[in-house]
Amino acid sequence: TSISFDFGQDLSHNFLLHASSNSISLEYLALATYYVFLFKLTNGEKDLCIGINTHGRYRDEFESIVGMFVNAIPLRCQLDPHLPFHKLTKHVQDNMINCMKYSYFPLQRILNQHPNISNPVFLDTSFEFISSMTKDEQNEIMIGDSRLSLLPYSIKISEDEIMSKFDFILSFQRDLNLNEFSCTIDASIGLFNVETVCIIAQRLQTMLHQQFTSVDCTTNKPIYELSLILSNEQYLMQSLNNTQISCRSSLTCIHHEFVYQVMKHPQKLAVELDEQSLTYDELLFYVQQLALQIINKYDIKLGDIICQCVERSLSMIIGSLSIEIIGSVYCPLSPENPEERLQNLVEQTQARLILVHSLTNRIFRNTFITYDIDTAININDKITNGDLYQLSSISITPDDMSYIVFTSGSTGIPKAVQVRHRNLTVYMQSVAEMTTLKKSDNVIQMASCSFDTHFQDTFVTLMSGAGLVMLHPHGNKDLTYLIHELMDKDVTFLDAVPSYLDTLCQH
Repeated sequence: TSISFDFGQDLSHNFLLHASSNSISLEYLALATYYVFLFKLTNGEKDLCIGINTHGRYRDEFESIVGMFVNAIPLRCQLDPHLPFHKLTKHVQDNMINCMKYSYFPLQRILNQHPNISNPVFLDTSFEFISSMTKDEQNEIMIGDSRLSLLPYSIKISEDEIMSKFDFILSFQRDLNLNEFSCTIDASIGLFNVETVCIIAQRLQTMLHQQFTSVDCTTNKPIYELSLILSNEQYLMQSLNNTQISCRSSLTCIHHEFVYQVMKHPQKLAVELDEQSLTYDELLFYVQQLALQIINKYDIKLGDIICQCVERSLSMIIGSLSIEIIGSVYCPLSPENPEERLQNLVEQTQARLILVHSLTNRIFRNTFITYDIDTAININDKITNGDLYQLSSISITPDDMSYIVFTSGSTGIPKAVQVRHRNLTVYMQSVAEMTTLKKSDNVIQMASCSFDTHFQDTFVTLMSGAGLVMLHPHGNKDLTYLIHELMDKDVTFLDAVPSYLDTLCQH
């Protein structure tokens, strides 16, 4: 059967533009496209060999001689899936030029030297590129009184039987008058049914548009990233996956999700406070720097509890993530609580260490081991590969404890509630689904660190790749300042109790 489609003006223009801008002939560009298409169609076959007919007139004196010089030659190409398309095209061009040097060797003589090859498969998968001034549907020409006809690729033998010259051949045709292209796929019905060939043609058309006309042009991307999925298939897959049934997904830890966001967009703003800000990459650097200081100075082990008592600041975020990344259990303490209550909570947790900063250092100075976060992050030590290995070798699982939050204690002694990494990652997924939280959002952090909302505002935001906007200490009580920050920082998410929202609206 034979299936054809036209490129159209836009695709033809972009195809020509790509060839001229990369100094590549149209035939080589079409051939490279065919190789990539076969690579994708065969589910990643990298060693491809196709047949191509050459005119055989490799000497100038042959040009004026009437005769049959045509010779079929094999073109073998070993693809590197990681090559971008424009580099693969250059590779195909060099390979073709090298093969053409020996195109005068008679194919039959080469095959005779290999008696075990009864049927050279490459001859059944063929390629041709045709440029013509007219599109003669009859494929006939007149020379004097003689009419010459081109032998078609498929010949109808009887009502139910069609014989094909090739198993599969792709032809690129260029109309020199319109300067447009078309493609024809001829395939053996003995191997392919008509519906399959139609779908193959649609996939080729999809790939061509993806390569040369899409906004996100793929000519500079590795060829393995190309997709042959049709638009209706994409819609079907999205429909099948659009279900309200919760499916168990692979769960990770808090810091794993954060590092993943750093890898995706390192230069995106992660956290802002007034005129201060840190990108995701900068935040990770300070987190790693503090984490290394903690484990090297205090011999902290996996599962040890570390309290943190700091005012709302960038140091608060750096400290909490540092605790998570070394496998310790984060226990936030609010500086707004009475000193006696804070000391009781530390004793109850039996914390190995308390992270503080300049505004809270005095609270625990003489009774517990404290470490000033600001001092640690101002150390300009370079993080080495050995340091990174030390951090990455800490084995933390989703079932390990992530943080502790205390109840209010209004009915007696405050009780510690332990939360695992698994709990927060599942919560993060549900928040993302319910609120459509995405990386372009900015979330304002208002809750006291002693409330569980604090973890949603901080960890879930950074695990989702969004931006975290912080207020200076007691800034949530200054409505004029708060409204300014909401407008200035383009905040899209705010979590507060109804009475606070009502007061904010009235203000």
